[in-house]
Amino acid sequence: MAKRIIPCLDCDLAVPQGRVIKGIRFRKHVYAGDPAERARQYEQQGADEIVFLDVTASHERRETMAAVVERTTDEVFIPVTVGGGIRRVDDFVRMLRAGADKCSITTHALQEPDLVSSAAEVVGSQAVVVSIDAQRHEAGDANGKGRNVIDTPQGPSWYECWTYGGRQGTGVDAIAWAVEAEERGAGEILLNSIEADGMQMGYDCALTEAVSRRLGIPVIASGGCGRPEHFLEAFTKGRADAALAASIFHFGRYTVREVKSYLANHGVPVRLVCG
Repeated sequence: MAKRIIPCLDCDLAVPQGRVIKGIRFRKHVYAGDPAERARQYEQQGADEIVFLDVTASHERRETMAAVVERTTDEVFIPVTVGGGIRRVDDFVRMLRAGADKCSITTHALQEPDLVSSAAEVVGSQAVVVSIDAQRHEAGDANGKGRNVIDTPQGPSWYECWTYGGRQGTGVDAIAWAVEAEERGAGEILLNSIEADGMQMGYDCALTEAVSRRLGIPVIASGGCGRPEHFLEAFTKGRADAALAASIFHFGRYTVREVKSYLANHGVPVRLVCG
């Protein structure tokens, strides 16, 4: 199957029209455009999907603003995933009615795992994305006992799930949670490396590969993309089904079309757009 390229619109929806922002390791945010305009631009470049995340909703304990989501989804015709502040099954229904195709849950999935199962029963697994913000730890640290330890370029490591936009650790093993999320009915895993986020040094392929080979559902690599080569690594070394990126697109270094051409020239199956 074709590998998917997914621009991510990290948004602050606390302002009426919404605004795209981009940070480093979930901090130091800078303004990066209007959500609807960005989504339309990426669709024209050949993006396969758009992920639209209200990155401050859970931290600020507020709901995602359906009106802003609706304004954005009115502009594009490719699949749109919406995340941030989704706490109940009713929120899934509300976002899908606003035009989203899928909903992504992070914090509240961990706090209430039955939400994954309940949402899958109501809206279908294909609309349920469990997002995991994973922080790497050395295997020998005090909390590493009994964790899924994998080999990484930094040495043997385990990964912890963090919540509230990367602000709060949970002690939950990220690989084990990904397996459980699939068992509970998740249709996809959005796997984000906190350590790599915004650094533009490449995806955490060790983590992505470890999760991908344990699951039967698609895994979306996220966090750290800075060059087309990083997409290639995510699909080959990381065995990802899709790759999500922001900085590489938001600041004009590469277009989605250029990335897809690079991948096609290196033997990766992608959906190409003419023009």
